Amino acid sequence: MDDDVLTTLKLLIIGESGVGKSSLLLRFTEDTFDPEQSATIGVDFKVKTVAIDGNKAKLAIWDTAGQERFRTLTPSYYRGAQGVILVYDVTKRETFTKLDNWLNELETYTTRNDIVKMLVGNKIDQDDHEVDRNEGLKFARKHSMLFIEASAKTKDGVQCAFEELVEKILQTPGLWESENQGQRVRLGDQEQGSGRACGGYCSIP
Repeated sequence: MDDDVLTTLKLLIIGESGVGKSSLLLRFTEDTFDPEQSATIGVDFKVKTVAIDGNKAKLAIWDTAGQERFRTLTPSYYRGAQGVILVYDVTKRETFTKLDNWLNELETYTTRNDIVKMLVGNKIDQDDHEVDRNEGLKFARKHSMLFIEASAKTKDGVQCAFEELVEKILQTPGLWESENQGQRVRLGDQEQGSGRACGGYCSIP
């Protein structure tokens, strides 16, 4: 592990096929957007180091196929994850109604009870919304998730979604300190009011 990296975190991106999981990942890790992005086959994996309140964290981000035929990969995919981003498409209600299925799968396979969850309503750049922001917010609150609306195409909310998820994980020491073989690292007292302008972000009390 790099000397100045506080910890390495495993993050997952889950949701129905076509909601933009890979596009969100590419926008965050490489700042690119491909309107012709093809469906993920199996699992994709990217690494990115971020600085949150002066602490560096290396993120291992797993992007999975939404199609049912790839579900055999599921148990190993979820194992050891500290954070998960659940994605739906605000222009397709079906992707929102199926979030319950993804939450059930998460609860079945995850190895941590305190895994941090972020709900992302993607494709807000499009006009034909079928899911209202308040519906997403209500669902997130019901399931103790963070929430943000985003657009991989325009960048809106993407950086915030990942950074707020990581910040919440770092504020839950039991999620990551055990990964560091007893290194005595502690976060500074900067956690409240981080100063990033994430206007659409909603913290769940």
